[in-house]
Amino acid sequence: MKIINCNVNGIRSATAKGFFEWFSHQNADILCLQEIKAMAHQIPEAARLRDYHAFFSHAEKAGYAGVALYSRKQPLAVHEGFSSVDPEKNWDDIDREGRYLQADFENLSIISVYFPSGSSSALRQARKMSFLERFLPFIQQLRDRGRELIVCGDMNIAHQRIDLCNWRGNRKNSGFLPEERAWFSRWLDAGFVDTFRQLHPQDIAYSWWSNRGQARAKNVGWRIDYLISTPGIAEQASMAGIHDRMERFSDHAPVIGQWETDL
Repeated sequence: MKIINCNVNGIRSATAKGFFEWFSHQNADILCLQEIKAMAHQIPEAARLRDYHAFFSHAEKAGYAGVALYSRKQPLAVHEGFSSVDPEKNWDDIDREGRYLQADFENLSIISVYFPSGSSSALRQARKMSFLERFLPFIQQLRDRGRELIVCGDMNIAHQRIDLCNWRGNRKNSGFLPEERAWFSRWLDAGFVDTFRQLHPQDIAYSWWSNRGQARAKNVGWRIDYLISTPGIAEQASMAGIHDRMERFSDHAPVIGQWETDL
């Protein structure tokens, strides 16, 4: 099973930059996208992928956020929005922004999720922290129902110093705040696995670069895009990597994982 995940920073823009042409040669079983910035009727024809079942969740605000999930195999069920899985909690603020899709296959669920960013204001940072505090029990409860999980997404957090180039200069910035990093540690300590770090504990690799300066050319980046899994499926992971940063479909690079199992 091969999964590709990418924040495309606009599915129409990424299509024009050749993302789906590249994807057509990858022989992937699952594709998860974040920040598609489009409603279903705005998806380009080249992004509809006839050989895949495609699902989209868009934000109420035009040209903002949104996630997608493509699967060669028809899922047994697809859930759009956190409230569709967890109706007892108030997820309205998050679900209005189209941040969650879950596809169920037998005992495995694959999730495309787009964590909020807090970089624009203190209010957005507070909303991000509120989301994180809700997300952890949500994902633990989902695991505790006996399902294996692969959570694919732009988490907007660099977990460790190794996960961003300029860690000293970003200690007070959203995405590398101590409370965000501590939260990420709690998630992994609860029994989840960062697939890339499991296979590459010391490797320096980034998945996002600022458009300012020459950050991408100089590889001044952050690793904020992840494939996080439960231990059972993590044991079957055979490959995890990040695509060549110089093939630019977005300000993010595709994250790729492979498991010795079928859907």
